[in-house]
Order: sequence, then C-alpha cells, then structure tokens
Amino acid sequence: MLAPATEKQTVADYAALPEGAPYQLIDGALVMSPSPSSFHQLALGELHAALLRFVQQHDLGTVLIAPLDVFLTEHDAYQPDLLYVARERRDLIEEDGVHGAPDLVVEVLSPSTGYYDLTHKKRVYADAGVQEYWIVDPLERTVEVWRLGGDDVAPLAQARETGTVQSQLLDGFSVDLETLFADLH
Repeated sequence: MLAPATEKQTVADYAALPEGAPYQLIDGALVMSPSPSSFHQLALGELHAALLRFVQQHDLGTVLIAPLDVFLTEHDAYQPDLLYVARERRDLIEEDGVHGAPDLVVEVLSPSTGYYDLTHKKRVYADAGVQEYWIVDPLERTVEVWRLGGDDVAPLAQARETGTVQSQLLDGFSVDLETLFADLH
C-alpha cells in the first residue's frame, strides 16, 4: 500500500516516522508492510538460525534480522528480512540501522512487498553493492540465489521444494529446502 505523496519522500522524511512504523521507503514512496504470515516467519526463522550458526562458527561477521533499517539511497530505506555484513565492513552498522549495502540480503516474499523485492529492490541492492541476494518464496517453496554487482546481475542457484542451494559469497553455506520448509503445512 502506497502512502499518497506528490513528491518523493526522503530518508529524512522516513526517519521522522514513529519508531516501529510498518513502512519501507522504496523509490521515494512509503510502502506499508503488514505483519508477515506464519509461513513467512517459519521460513525466515529457519534460515536465520542456519545463517547465524554458520557465520558465528566461522567468525565471518554479523547477521541481523528484520525489522532493521538499511539506508541505501536518499529515496530507499529497506527492512530486508535477513542480512549479513562481513566482519571487515562492520562499521556500516550503526545504532539506527545499516548505512550502506550489506554483503548478503535475504527477502522472504509476501503479498504486500513481493513485487518490490523482485523488481526495484533487486536493482537498488545491486547498484548499492549488495553481493548476493536470496529470494525465498514460502508459498511456492522456492529459493533463488542471485549474484549482484552493478551490471553483473545473474542467477546462481534455484530450487523448488527439494534440493539445496549454496552461497557463492559464503563458501560452504548451503540450505536444504526440505529442512527450510519442513514446518510449513
């Protein structure tokens, strides 16, 4: 749902919202994000646990989960479902959120923001410097892994219902889809 506006909103406008307001700033528009579904949260929880374990075990950096603001441009402040910032780039993490591109971003699709996750946000993530982008669809039980990097946007892996997907960025990190979606009925 878009908030009516005659001109593009900015990060300053976004920062003036009350804490916890269910919005993201996407291309200058305030986009409302209702509470996620239980399937969304179950898949996100499983993926968060797996990524956090891997990153901590290998002392690679920081894993954060939504809601947390990621400030990318003057007109784009997102709340990705899950993100990873490499240890050597930890200075991007400030009290009010992440200022700059995380190394890896995961979006779990939902009806209210799925269109943006697949289109505009993917382009902005690539332009901002996100290296890897995971798109998880709990209803279709799919995971897509994309390599981002300016103009070099390419799919790395895709699986549906079974099989595994692997990260190119985090060598050795993979997710089994049957485990990821086990609790979704």
